[in-house]
Amino acid sequence: MAVIESTVPTGSDAFRANRDGMLALIERVDGFRRRTEAKSAASTERFEKRGQLLPRQRLALLLDPGAPFLELCALAGLGMDTPDLDKSVPGGGVIAGIGFVSGARCMVLASDSGIDAGALQPMGLDKVLRAQEITLENRLPYVQLVESAGANLMTYRVADFIHGGTTFRNLARLSAAGLPVITVTHGSSTAGGAYQTGLSDYIVMVRGRSRAFLAGPPLLKAATGEVASEEELGGAEMHTSVSGLGDYLAEDDRDAVRIAREIVVRLDWNRDLPQGGARGFSPPLHDAQDLLGIMPMDHKRPVDMRQVIARIADGSDFLEFSENYGSATVCGHFAIEGWPVGVVTNNGPIDSAGASKATHFIQACCQSRTPILYLNNTTGFMVGREAEEGGIIKHGSKMIQAVTNATVPQITLYCGASFGAGNYGMCGRGFAPRFCFSWPNAKTAVMGGEQAAETMRIVTEAGMRRKGEVDHAKLDLMKSRIVAHFESQMDVFTTSAQLLDDGVIDPRDTRAVLATALAICREADARRPQPMQFSVARP
Repeated sequence: MAVIESTVPTGSDAFRANRDGMLALIERVDGFRRRTEAKSAASTERFEKRGQLLPRQRLALLLDPGAPFLELCALAGLGMDTPDLDKSVPGGGVIAGIGFVSGARCMVLASDSGIDAGALQPMGLDKVLRAQEITLENRLPYVQLVESAGANLMTYRVADFIHGGTTFRNLARLSAAGLPVITVTHGSSTAGGAYQTGLSDYIVMVRGRSRAFLAGPPLLKAATGEVASEEELGGAEMHTSVSGLGDYLAEDDRDAVRIAREIVVRLDWNRDLPQGGARGFSPPLHDAQDLLGIMPMDHKRPVDMRQVIARIADGSDFLEFSENYGSATVCGHFAIEGWPVGVVTNNGPIDSAGASKATHFIQACCQSRTPILYLNNTTGFMVGREAEEGGIIKHGSKMIQAVTNATVPQITLYCGASFGAGNYGMCGRGFAPRFCFSWPNAKTAVMGGEQAAETMRIVTEAGMRRKGEVDHAKLDLMKSRIVAHFESQMDVFTTSAQLLDDGVIDPRDTRAVLATALAICREADARRPQPMQFSVARP
């Protein structure tokens, strides 16, 4: 046992300031989520008149009660529908996450049809694409609850039309990979969106509510002059008895969700998983509440990331690897809920020794098939004459090569700063970690705003001197603008909105989120889906 003792001064003014700052950020994140839920719930009366359930009510019925649900990308599109964050409604028009359906872990998506009839909002398309990527990589069934007006023609962009085809390509890829696609069409599934239904392996339609057609009555009349009702063109009864598009005819939303759950039961999806009981483990010795006050709001202040590990590791037990070499880069082994994991984290910039140590450790984890967790808290690789002479580019490149080619699941958590090439070496989003999450205080950028501004000031001032005139007021204005520009893009309310992570989590939930992510990765490795040359086609 190598138990980490707590050195966190929980009674200090600094700790209280950190905690208060983190709680304020958590409340801001939760406030945006609540706004989206309230906007959707505002349609309750309309849904009830139609005899329908709201999207989140459908989702609640689909998921096993009491089982964990890992929501993904809840802040997608924040600030992209309107520059006024106080009015922005994030989520992208779709709810996505991983949860249990009839005992099987599934990727679940639900059109948020309480908002703009379920039309995809800014970044909604990218959110669906990310969910499909996770589904394929982690070998999950894909269950979608569809009721969408499709693309918003008032904000039409040809690029969205082209990239939207990738979502349909992915549905075909999932089916061909042996990953069932199950769709409940609660309402509209129109035009290109009709293929969201048509490319499914199992389709449930709701009597009197489901609508699936390539051209609705207005477009049909405009294109051909033909007049037909929605029910005649694409109703549930027609599709389940005439066209063969639908497989199951449900009486209402509840019945449709019941059928979807029954379909999952028949898949026997867990047959390849080990049947043994859960592993025994001890919880961390130190309170997860302390995670609120460990990370300073100012990323330039030092933090001992071992204190974070102490609050997520089983028994706070951590076996550090090569502790005295490249000591600002911390590597080692611990367990979460009985399962081993390797960790790479930062107590400062990554120097040549730290990069070499991390490279060795990553490769050793691949040898032992141990998943790797990256706790990002770095201002980047070390710079300066000594660092360059010591081969920082060479050693940093080796670390990046190791991260890129690692053969085990890699999970990234932005805990503090993740700047410059340090983001790359610490398996940032661009290096395709299996999952990538952020704490609310996290900052991501090519460098800090002050460093960027001072760099440009030095360059610009040198140019002014060559011309014989230095305008200090102009330099000060330029510097302040650069700082503001950088700082406006580095917080989670910008990065998560752009899907540069898979979601912002409360630090106190870190252990639970990591345990879920690691379990998803283990199950993916254990499953043996039946791939086919083609996806399952409609009759």
